[in-house]
Amino acid sequence: MFPFFSSHTFDSTGKPYNVSRVLNQKNFDIDMEGYTGYSKLYLSMYFATAYGWSFATLTATISHVALFHGKDIWDMWKKTSSAAKDQLGDIHTRLMKKNYEAVPQWWFHIMLVLNVGLSIFICEGFGKQLQLPWWGVLLACGIALTFTLPIGIIEATTNMQPGLNVITELVIGYLYPGKPLANVTFKTYGYISMSQALEFLGDFKLGHYMKIPPKSMFIVQLGTLAATSVYFGTSWWLLTTVENICDPLKLPNGSPWTCPGDEVFYNASIIWGVIGPLRMFTKHGNYPEMNWFFLIGFLALIPVWLLSRKFPNVKWIKLINMPIILGATAPMPPARAVHYLMWHNYILSAALDAGVAFTAVLVYFTLQGRDIQGPKWWGQDSTDHCPLAKCPTAPGIEIKGCPVL
Repeated sequence: MFPFFSSHTFDSTGKPYNVSRVLNQKNFDIDMEGYTGYSKLYLSMYFATAYGWSFATLTATISHVALFHGKDIWDMWKKTSSAAKDQLGDIHTRLMKKNYEAVPQWWFHIMLVLNVGLSIFICEGFGKQLQLPWWGVLLACGIALTFTLPIGIIEATTNMQPGLNVITELVIGYLYPGKPLANVTFKTYGYISMSQALEFLGDFKLGHYMKIPPKSMFIVQLGTLAATSVYFGTSWWLLTTVENICDPLKLPNGSPWTCPGDEVFYNASIIWGVIGPLRMFTKHGNYPEMNWFFLIGFLALIPVWLLSRKFPNVKWIKLINMPIILGATAPMPPARAVHYLMWHNYILSAALDAGVAFTAVLVYFTLQGRDIQGPKWWGQDSTDHCPLAKCPTAPGIEIKGCPVL
């Protein structure tokens, strides 16, 4: 009834889930009478298991950082004095301190206070539109602060960032169910803030190695304020000028304005905001088994950790990163597998032809030109290994070595 591979939401009949039937149009929250009289929410098999792998990635991330980096984090936390920092600093840090003035801490404090205060003001001032109370903003900031360090450690060592947006959706989905706009707002302040903080740290790390003055790097980062205005203006312009944007059923074939990422974001607001995790991933919903993935993510790391303790000299064991392995199973490929072969088919064909020609020249000059024929085997014979092919097919003719028909 339901497609195997889809990011859409469905009702019990297999049709697209009609959100308007379960939403209160006045308050834009869930209408329980409409939900009870309509249908539970169903997902494709892939979409449901993708959330399961996200659950596993969450617990694996916490376990990985605690087991493999917990002692280092604690030691660094204890050595936060300026004298200890000078001793622990590498050559890049010493050069930066010698040549440039560091960014004052109060710069960061002012930006933090201003942004948090402005966020609370916006959420309280536009309460009906955003649905998120002031405590939700503070909780989202707390989640971002908590998970920036473990996610940053994994990204610093693997150059990959596990997507933990599910933790924000899960938390606010339980605490404030039936509020879709509150859910996406909370996710923005929680997960997106953490992701942007890591981008900020990555830029500072690049500037650190390139010996760019820290204050200049900080000022350049404020350019995101201008970029935000440009992004918002461009999005508003597209929404008002492109007809049927983000609606694949009404767009012409081949249109680029299908917005697959925004559609997943919207469907997530339905799953976690409108319906909520209580009616999705417990006995009241269709997918309570997905909660086992929390345990899978935790247990998957234990064999790796035990092996690293058993064989401390085997360095590659510690390089097995279960959060990355588990998180890599969740994203949905952007196209069918057969399409990957079509992206560069002409280039691949030319490369294979050129490879044969190049190899023939290489084999001639390195082997055949030096009278090196290689090992003798039946494939080198000039015959076709079918002696009966030369035998007559007319009846009654006798030739030695050939059967008589």
